[in-house]
Amino acid sequence: MDIDMLVKLTTRAWSLRILALMHRGTPGRQATLLAACGAGRTSFSHSLAHLEKLRLLERNPGHGHPLRPEFRLTTEGAAMARLADRIEAASPGTEEAALLRRAWTVPVLAVSREPRHFSQIKGQLGGITDRALSQSLKTLTAADWLERWVNPAGHPPRPVYRAANAGAEISRAVLRVTG
Repeated sequence: MDIDMLVKLTTRAWSLRILALMHRGTPGRQATLLAACGAGRTSFSHSLAHLEKLRLLERNPGHGHPLRPEFRLTTEGAAMARLADRIEAASPGTEEAALLRRAWTVPVLAVSREPRHFSQIKGQLGGITDRALSQSLKTLTAADWLERWVNPAGHPPRPVYRAANAGAEISRAVLRVTG
């Protein structure tokens, strides 16, 4: 899996959570997944449709009601579900689960395994705007998932970022599955 797929996957808030739940054996029925997920109905249905569009989930033929279908993981979806489960396992608690639902959290951590400058992170993530990256870096630094320091030897001095603590665990989880 490349970084572009990780970016696409995390654009919907509940995508990782849905995949992780299905990896752990939660049945693919909407009501069961919704109850286990804790999401609102609208954002949950958008995440399901997004996963289906990415071909990570498919409707289980012959099961479920046409308005409430049952879903199952595709082959690629099973691999992504393992990744989602490892990412969730690396997250320390429920407060941090909200941080995982943010669109750029996991991709930023994935490319920040090693020390990187702002421009290097932006270059690896492609479609991220300066504002979105700046906000993500601030949020992850405040949550202590990212370290930030300034190298005074460089001219001009520029901040350097690297995944730390739970962020480093999430980054390693992504590396183990993708690398």
